[in-house]
Amino acid sequence: MKIEIAKKVFDTDDENLLSELDLLLSTNEKFVFEDLPKHVQEGIKRGAQQAEEGKLIPHDEVMKLYSKYL
Repeated sequence: MKIEIAKKVFDTDDENLLSELDLLLSTNEKFVFEDLPKHVQEGIKRGAQQAEEGKLIPHDEVMKLYSKYL
């Protein structure tokens, strides 16, 4: 599950979603999906659908593409 989530994070360009994920991961509180903002829920659902459809980019390819920014 962790790898699939990481792939989804690498595949998104949605800055709002990334900010919300960062906030969620920075806290120790549990959250309920329905309590997330609608745009975050939609981004998560969109990423999950893309993963189910096989629309993923392998980690090593992403790292090659973005290594100049790291």
